Amino acid sequence: MEIKLFRKIAGAAACAALFFTAGAQAQSLQLSIEIPRLNVAEYHKPYVAVWLEDESRKATQVAVWYDLEMRNNEGEKWLKDLRQWWRRGGRGLDVPVDGITSATYGPGEHALEVAIAESDLAKLAPGKYRLRIEAAREVGGRELVEIPLTWPLEKSSLPLSAAGKEELGTIKVALLP
Repeated sequence: MEIKLFRKIAGAAACAALFFTAGAQAQSLQLSIEIPRLNVAEYHKPYVAVWLEDESRKATQVAVWYDLEMRNNEGEKWLKDLRQWWRRGGRGLDVPVDGITSATYGPGEHALEVAIAESDLAKLAPGKYRLRIEAAREVGGRELVEIPLTWPLEKSSLPLSAAGKEELGTIKVALLP
């Protein structure tokens, strides 16, 4: 009787773990990235890269915003100005990458939503990571903002946020069901 009860409890626990894992995977990572309005004579929209980096500095790409409309893919030439991102895996990407690359944005708050189960985020091992957001602008500066986090994200620790000083404004991290 004890063995049967133990099997039922173990089976129920396994089903619950599977349910909760599937539920967590159905979530989306939501980032809010603010690009501030700068009072400069010549303004260009910044290139922006977003990636997660583990403790061994292995990068998982989340997003890259750059000028997709330039003739002869000229916008790709300037991606190396996102120096940290370029060194952490950007140079190895064959851009544009479906689901990762998009056009750059002007001043304002921009939402980025990534379905965890449908991205490389689903393959991440549990542990400590840094969300890194880097911006570089022609005739402007560059800035890198880091947000330390533990993966998988837990709603109780959210929202997370950090702020840049010039090229980036407030960055917020949340989970959507």
